[in-house]
Amino acid sequence: CGPSLPLTRASRNIEMPAPAKKGAVVKGKAGQKGKKSTLKFYLDCTTAETDSILDVGNFEKYLKENIKVQGKAGNLGDAVVVGKEKSKITVTSEMAFSKRYLKYLAKKYLKKHQMRDFLRVVSTNKSTYELKYYNIQENDADEDSE
Repeated sequence: CGPSLPLTRASRNIEMPAPAKKGAVVKGKAGQKGKKSTLKFYLDCTTAETDSILDVGNFEKYLKENIKVQGKAGNLGDAVVVGKEKSKITVTSEMAFSKRYLKYLAKKYLKKHQMRDFLRVVSTNKSTYELKYYNIQENDADEDSE
């Protein structure tokens, strides 16, 4: 290798920080304690319920039974609250909860009730999913021309 530089007394006394251990708690947002953040997610089932395809009460019951908290389904306790307002389902969580997990459960429910071919779960904003119909006007136009 190349020539080595002589070490001076000042450069030998520099203290290096200890390497962080894997899985160690890092100060910052994750380490802050104090006020609990609540997460609110909405599932808007307006279009499906107005056409009498979907029963929102049944969907709400399904979510209550199948949302997993600490690895156990139906173990909501005070951490997760599932509620219903007209044709909207509200999921409020005081712990880490993924919006994507809500989409997964909604798609699973639709598949179980054979509605997955007609409805899809679409995100409309940061905290809301909406059940919408697939656009199938192109297929209808093809059938009319034959």
